[in-house]
Amino acid sequence: MIVLKEKILEFMRTEAYKPLTAEELAEHMELKGTELSELWKVIEELESNADIIKTRYDKYGVPERMNLVVGKLSASNKGYGFVIPEKVRTPNETDIFIPPDGMMSAMHHDRVVVRVHTQSGQGKSRDGEIIRIVKRANTRIVGTYEASRNFGFVTPDDLRLGQDIFIPKDGQNIVPSGAKVVVEVTKWPEKKRSAEGKIMEVLGNMGDSGIEILSIIKRHNLPIDFPAEVAQAAENAPDTISEDEISGRRDLRHLPIVTIDGEDAKDLDDGVYVERLKNGNYLLGVYIADVSYYVRENTVLDKEASERGTSVYLVDRVLPMLPRRLSNGICSLNAGEDRLAMSAHMEIDHKGQVVKYELFPSVIRVQKRFSYTVVRKILVEHDEELIHEHQELLGQLENMERLCRILRERRMRRGAIDFDFPELKVKLDETGKPIEIIKRVRSLAESIIEEFMLVANETVAEHMHKLKVPFVFRVHEEPDSEKMVKLNNLLHNFGQSLSKVDEVQPAALQKILNHISGRPEERIISTVMLRSLKQARYEAQNLGHFGLAATYYTHFTSPIRRYPDLIVHRILRETFNSGDISTKRKAKLAAMLPEIALHSSERERAAAEAERETVSLKTVEYMAQFVGEHFDGIINGVTAFGIFVELDNGVEGLVRVSSMEDDYYQYVEEQYSLIGERSHKIYRLGDAVKVILTRVSPEERNIDFVLESNSAWIERSINRRPSGGRPQGNGAKSEGSGNGRRTVSAAKNKSSKVKKAVVSRVKPKPRRNKPKKK
Repeated sequence: MIVLKEKILEFMRTEAYKPLTAEELAEHMELKGTELSELWKVIEELESNADIIKTRYDKYGVPERMNLVVGKLSASNKGYGFVIPEKVRTPNETDIFIPPDGMMSAMHHDRVVVRVHTQSGQGKSRDGEIIRIVKRANTRIVGTYEASRNFGFVTPDDLRLGQDIFIPKDGQNIVPSGAKVVVEVTKWPEKKRSAEGKIMEVLGNMGDSGIEILSIIKRHNLPIDFPAEVAQAAENAPDTISEDEISGRRDLRHLPIVTIDGEDAKDLDDGVYVERLKNGNYLLGVYIADVSYYVRENTVLDKEASERGTSVYLVDRVLPMLPRRLSNGICSLNAGEDRLAMSAHMEIDHKGQVVKYELFPSVIRVQKRFSYTVVRKILVEHDEELIHEHQELLGQLENMERLCRILRERRMRRGAIDFDFPELKVKLDETGKPIEIIKRVRSLAESIIEEFMLVANETVAEHMHKLKVPFVFRVHEEPDSEKMVKLNNLLHNFGQSLSKVDEVQPAALQKILNHISGRPEERIISTVMLRSLKQARYEAQNLGHFGLAATYYTHFTSPIRRYPDLIVHRILRETFNSGDISTKRKAKLAAMLPEIALHSSERERAAAEAERETVSLKTVEYMAQFVGEHFDGIINGVTAFGIFVELDNGVEGLVRVSSMEDDYYQYVEEQYSLIGERSHKIYRLGDAVKVILTRVSPEERNIDFVLESNSAWIERSINRRPSGGRPQGNGAKSEGSGNGRRTVSAAKNKSSKVKKAVVSRVKPKPRRNKPKKK
């Protein structure tokens, strides 16, 4: 049946010049016997999944030849949305803008079919309307319950869902107003009817300790506990390795292999070893925990890992992909313990080229666990005490530093883009209260592991591509020309430019980053550039990796915490004996890998968003103690409703234009600026400003600033507010997107006086372009 599906799709894409009925399809394809009897069932499945489209005349065609696009809706809380196509055939096939009246009743992340109204050209986007909802994404929604006499409703935490959920009163399970709940949708919304639902779980009341993080976990459908049968399967795993398990593996327990990780890491899945060879080349050994040995295909452990897709590292906890008995136990490369590994030995010359490599199963024993901090102190700070303590491994660490620089130089020569954003880590006390924000910058120690893992991933990907075995690649496609045009407009403001926007090479972007390195605008341009690129994802086809300027790339190095890596190990293992796998197995892999890649990408994005949200939540909680204090900051975002300011510690907040009372400010989108009409004062990306923190809202995850030059506004707002409270600002609602937090004015929380003030003070140019996709 799988083969027949592919035959039908191939025929309709290449041979069928018009939609056909099922009978006509059978005739044109000359189907007989079993294939003919299966035809109607296969067509039904293809049509149900929107692989083919049924017309009103009972004829079938593929979407791409009918001016239709299948993809996922990314909705805005403004009512419009963008559909991201599942299949992009040319660089001009941009995301499709869906206006409010073209949304049908689709909700954020629904899989939909879109009719395209205007086709794209260079630098232009497409418009369309949703004509069918293929699959609903939000079967369960987290929100706040509000009760009335005869019914209730739930306001979703995720404002992009756009509408409240109606809850009929059934006389059971009385839920108080203000409770955080999980609601299951029982009736989907229609044009004149809200969605209906049933409360499945009461998480707690607003303000309860930990309720917000629990809400984030539930909203992203992240599992907390393992099912009993999965936990039991993990308990059955051994604590140690037997001699039988070592049989057939290369014994590398004599090598001084080390791990280098963060101090708090417990799931150690990669070890490294470097040796300088007699010919001047380097032998790099990368040893990855052999998780696939313990998590076999189609077992309960495998199915649970597949569903989770990834481990999730929240601000206050880890939600592991595998039970801790595996992830922190027998699979973790703990120092002094025998462990099974999948190994890559690579001989690398002075130019960073892999001239020879071997991939094989092994047994290893890590000699030393290093932390990034210790390695940095030894190699960068030359700490004499630590150098003396680790004298026997000093030579190897120095070889690692040399090889790291060689590999990085090779990546830079071929044009890889190297973003270096600091990472915010929020330190909590035992009660979950934030007590410190740590801004972590990548050091040499992190770079060593990063470069070694990158070259191992590339080597495995190229090896498997040449074997022509179905595989899971990590891909990063070329950016849309429309976004490159907008990026180029920003660059012009700083005296930079791209020579080509329709065929941008990664080297051109890295050249810009090199030019602005160390300048005030570095962070701003880097941020906008990153947001102009597509998201990396998993794919069953090798499409290359634009950001790394790599022809072949996969994820091989973290099978404890990423399911695609586990799949990569599993397929690699099957090639060890004969160098190939059976035709039947190839067909099975070809059928299952696209779905695995898609699901893994979706879970990765959900995990990343949840991680960002929990950091944002605790960051806002931390900043609450500094209301009224003065800070230095950099403008890292400009909109019609205000400017976003990033402080030295990485915290970001909004200066609302309604608080800028010294002038009337006009938003000039092309210059990423607010410009005063009378004073001609300009606030633009990258400018340094001094601000006062006036308001924080953990519930909305907002931080409000006021410019020091407008501090009189604070006094008036304090005088207007009820005694004992903090300045209330303009009641912004949070709208999460990309790598940062963005806030938009929420009209329902404003008085009419404030609304008028905002409208009168901001005179943006009429927008000719469609709203930017978040």
